[in-house]
Amino acid sequence: MDRLYDAELAKAGLKTTQYSLLSHVVRLGPVSPGGLAQAMKMQPSTLTRNLRPLVLAGWVEIGVGDDARSRRVTTTGDGRAKHLQGQRHWKRVQQRVNRLLGDDNVVALHRQLAHVMDTVGADATNGEA
Repeated sequence: MDRLYDAELAKAGLKTTQYSLLSHVVRLGPVSPGGLAQAMKMQPSTLTRNLRPLVLAGWVEIGVGDDARSRRVTTTGDGRAKHLQGQRHWKRVQQRVNRLLGDDNVVALHRQLAHVMDTVGADATNGEA
């Protein structure tokens, strides 16, 4: 299934990881790198690596935060445009997947994914992950 998303988002010039990261910055931004990493359940070093191509493409900026020691991640105009482009492709592939799986299976899959995320999140906060 990953290949379907990868192929469709490639038409917008995005990888799935880039689209996900860009979506989070659009939704949360301006956001601190730590807050973004936490929201994405990602290690800060992984976030830094994954942000680099978005910064180089001009889709996000990392600027000064509330004080000289903090940083804020924001989307640029080009980044918001790229996100909208990716969103159209994401919706297209999501509708295709929904047709392939059928409504009942999609609902069950979302329930199961929510359960897994809740369980993993609870373990992580208890120091067990």
